[in-house]
Amino acid sequence: MTAAHSHGGRSHTGRLLVATPVLTDPNFARAVVLLLDHDAEGALGVVLNRPTPVEVGSVLDGWARLVGQPAVVFQGGPVALDSALGLAVAPGEPGGGEPLGWRRVHGAIGLVDLEAPPEVLAGELGSLRIFAGYAGWSPGQLEAELESGAWYLVDCEPGDVSSPEPERLWRSVLRRQRGPLALLATYPDDPTMN
Repeated sequence: MTAAHSHGGRSHTGRLLVATPVLTDPNFARAVVLLLDHDAEGALGVVLNRPTPVEVGSVLDGWARLVGQPAVVFQGGPVALDSALGLAVAPGEPGGGEPLGWRRVHGAIGLVDLEAPPEVLAGELGSLRIFAGYAGWSPGQLEAELESGAWYLVDCEPGDVSSPEPERLWRSVLRRQRGPLALLATYPDDPTMN
């Protein structure tokens, strides 16, 4: 138990936040967010399903051949849009030597040091994805949003980070849940149209 987690709440680092249909903030409507950090100080994550038209090769040339499809920069969230985050899955057992320039976040998913030479990581990583910006929550803010029903909290699977069809991620993550959540995957894009 680290001191940060002794506040009674549990950390949701490594889990997914899936926007509920009531969440209409355009930054997060139908978003699937991977929580990279969550403790008493707040939370930080990236939206996994907002591809941009910008090709990775046009901004981070050396990394372009390591990214999965679609090979574009994803908008990770509304904060610090001029900064890039790299997320990649590193196959292998936790505790085995971790690749240089890669820091485990949860399970096989970790952050890539984009300052490192791409060659160092080329053989070590599964799919890499580049995010511009991130989503941040101040202390207690995420808990309040969860309580108000803005997000479903579900488990992440390694493939979620590199989904080749990010526009289908919201539905596919909901569809694999048990019970009522799976039914929401069929929720119409615009409920007023029915």
